Parts: sequence; C-alpha cells; structure tokens
Amino acid sequence: MEETPTSWFMRVTVTVLFLFLLAPVLLVFPISFSGDQVLAFPPSSWSLRWYDSLLENKVMMSAFLTSLGLATVVTILSLIIAIPASYAIVRLKVTGSEFLFNLFTAPLLLPTIVLGLAILIIFASIGFLATFTGLVIGHLVITLPYALRVLSVSLGNLNLACEEAASSLGAKPLVIFRRVTLPMMAPGIVAATALCFLVSFDEVVITLFLTGPRMTTLPVELFHHVESQADPLVASVSVLLILMTLGVVMIVDRTMGLTKAFVK
Repeated sequence: MEETPTSWFMRVTVTVLFLFLLAPVLLVFPISFSGDQVLAFPPSSWSLRWYDSLLENKVMMSAFLTSLGLATVVTILSLIIAIPASYAIVRLKVTGSEFLFNLFTAPLLLPTIVLGLAILIIFASIGFLATFTGLVIGHLVITLPYALRVLSVSLGNLNLACEEAASSLGAKPLVIFRRVTLPMMAPGIVAATALCFLVSFDEVVITLFLTGPRMTTLPVELFHHVESQADPLVASVSVLLILMTLGVVMIVDRTMGLTKAFVK
C-alpha cells in the first residue's frame, strides 16, 4: 500500500517530536564524560574524572544510599497496605469502599508543593522533620495512591471463575487469596512495585520540606549541588539514574512483560 503525503507527514512529525523530547536525556551521556570544569556541550576534552569525583563524594553517596533504602522501605509498605486495601475495595466491596478509594487517591489531586507544606506543618509539631520515619510517611502519601490504583485495576480485570472454582471445592477465603488471587495479581504487583520505587526514589518537592543537614536524599542533594555549582558531576549522576531506571524497566519486562504488567 502506497504511503499518502498525510501519513508521511505524521511519521516525520512524530519522529521529530520524539527526538526533541529524547535529546536532553541523550545529551547528558557525552557531558558526563567531559573533562571541563563547567557544563558545556560539546566537551572540549574527555575524562572519567566526574565519575571518580562522584564515588569520592561522601555526601552524595550517603544521599544515594538514603534514597535507595527509603525507596525500598516505602515500596514494601505501599504494597503491604495497598494489596489488602484494593482487595477490600474491589472484591469485598466493604461499606464506603468508594469513599476509601477516593481518600487514598486524593493526594494525586493536590499540587505536590501544597501537599509538602501541609506535611511540613504537621511533622514540625511532632518532631518528624529530617528523620527517616518522617521521610517514609511523607513518601507513602504519594506512592500509596499509585499502588492502590494499579492493584485495583489489576484485581478488577481478573476472572472470578478461578476463585469461584476454588471456593466450590472447599477452599477457605484466605487460602483462595493466597494461592489463587495473589498469583494472578502478580503482573499488577510487579508494576506497582516498579512505579512506587521510581516515584519514591525520584521525589524531590515534598522531600525538600522534610530533609535537613542530618538527612537528605539524592534528588535533594543534587538540587542543592546545582544551586551552588554547575559542573558535569550533575550529568554523571543523571546518567546513573537513567541507567537505574532502565534497569528497573528491563527487570519488569523480563519478569512479566511491560504490556502485561502495565496495561492488563
């Protein structure tokens, strides 16, 4: 079939827009290998000095470990809360289930800066500022809605026939949930895990209100670094974050498949 001028134009437009959106991401790779003192493209010389500088930067590495631990804890807690909550809302249809769903997902409707200020006011009065516990609770506020939405959709799309068959054979509700429902929810659980981890690890607006000199995360430390210096260290950190994100996406793709995990 011969391609029409309209379809050809649409293909070119989509390609140009895709390259335009992807260009800033691709530019950080050559800049991260720059030997210059300041951010510049193209680099006048090439070097691995900024990766060495990153590994020797104790503050940045400490912030990275904090972000990694924080994202892991927040993801686990989000799943522990969202899995039974989604089951209660979708399957059990408890009284006020719609209200509970709207309550859990309400933070998605608020600007993050407003949410961060509200959390700051509350945490300042109970001494949770610049603490790991405060960061976990603050991140849970924004990751839990994502986990609940993904798991609710995943649970709502499951075929009830398998659960009804197990029930008719005498299986108890807890056994049905553990051996039938939970395995069938696996794609949704994997998607929610990846989403919660990346959202928590990358969160900066709310975290800015909750961190302090004693404890900070990588995005916040990177933000403060850019305020005071404009060197390629920022690009080297960005490259590692991009590779980490791609790694998470590849893990999801290898285990469940992106389409099955995020679309089903």
